Amino acid sequence: MKSLRTVIQKLPVQHVVSYEMFLPVSMRLRYEPSDPYVVRAAFTAVDSDETVEWIIGRDLLIDGLEGPAGEGDLRIWPDGPERCDLYILLNPPAGAALLKARAQEIQTFLQETQALVPRGAELGHIDFDASLADFLAEG
Repeated sequence: MKSLRTVIQKLPVQHVVSYEMFLPVSMRLRYEPSDPYVVRAAFTAVDSDETVEWIIGRDLLIDGLEGPAGEGDLRIWPDGPERCDLYILLNPPAGAALLKARAQEIQTFLQETQALVPRGAELGHIDFDASLADFLAEG
């Protein structure tokens, strides 16, 4: 069964500049069942029009709520035994950003995505004919 519903959640996060300094950032998460393996994350600093977008594997976010996940450009881990916060390290070649989000808000978003497309059922939501047509059109 294919769903056309998109899950979007905007939430505040903190850019960790140092142990004592945090800058407010807005994070908008977007999940589309037609692309069921990924979550699109857009980050915008307060008082800025510039948005940085990342594509994050949904499984990576789910796994990061439980323990360290990811490698290279993107790493995610919970904070301490209570797991109240979730750290997201974006580490592209141009520079790094460490973000701190409320784990419960990420969990709520992920529960909504799994209500649409349960984990492990992603293949049933991909329109392979449309994907192939798009690929050939770009050709």
